[in-house]
Amino acid sequence: MASLDKVDYRILSHLQRDGRLTNARLAGKLSLSETPCWRRLKRLEEEGYISGYQANLDKRKLGFGVMVFVQLSCSHHDAVNTKAFEDAVQGSEYVLSCHNTTGEADFLLQVVARDLDDYSQFVEDVLRKLPGITAIRSNISLREVKSSTLLPLEQV
Repeated sequence: MASLDKVDYRILSHLQRDGRLTNARLAGKLSLSETPCWRRLKRLEEEGYISGYQANLDKRKLGFGVMVFVQLSCSHHDAVNTKAFEDAVQGSEYVLSCHNTTGEADFLLQVVARDLDDYSQFVEDVLRKLPGITAIRSNISLREVKSSTLLPLEQV
C-alpha cells in the first residue's frame, strides 16, 4: 500500500462527513481538477481505505426503540464453537457490531430491537441457543449521548 499524504487524508475527511459528495464537488473542496481527484479516490477505494458507502438511518424513526450492549462469556473457545458463534452473529440483523474483548466477557455485542419483548425473543431464539455461552449480561441504553463513525483523521 502506498502511504497517504495530506490530500488523501482531506479526501477521507470530506467523504466520511458526506459520502454523497460528487467527484466534482470533492475536487472543488480540495482545489484539484476532477481527474486527479477521481484517481486518488479510486486508489483509496482499491487499497481498502474506503470500505463502502452507506446512509446513516434513524433507529427510532424506523421503530427500533431499544439499544442493548450484550456481554457474552463462553466456556469453549474451540474452532467449531467459535465458527457457530460467528455465523450466528453475522446472520443476525439485530447485531450491529460484535467485538472480541478482554475483561469479564469474551464478546461485546451492540444489538437493536423494536422493544423489550423483541429483544427478549432475540435472546431466546439466538443467544441462548449458541453452544458454549455461559453468561449473557444485557446493558440497556437509556439514552444515546453520541454515536459516530467519524475517525479523528486530523490526529494522524
